Amino acid sequence: MMLGHMVYFTLKDNSEEASRRLIDSCKEHLSGHPGTVLFAAGTRVPDLDREVNDKEFHVALQLVFENREAQDNYQVHQRHETFIETNRDSWAKVRVFDSDLE
Repeated sequence: MMLGHMVYFTLKDNSEEASRRLIDSCKEHLSGHPGTVLFAAGTRVPDLDREVNDKEFHVALQLVFENREAQDNYQVHQRHETFIETNRDSWAKVRVFDSDLE
């Protein structure tokens, strides 16, 4: 079963430049890991503001792994650890949603 790993970052600095830096860092450190089926990083779409839209994040990271083992390996990979160390001070809040995907 595939595993979806969705991460939503609320930044201390909500400028476009800060969002761009985090997206670029996602691309550098989090893309191309073994077992990744989908990688995407981007900003919230501000004009999609229905009642159900969560507006409390600036950058979204979406990864789909071919299985749980691939996601587990990603979590302890040095590139992932470097991403966290490099960027954690810029985060006001991080929410992670992991789910089995059929």
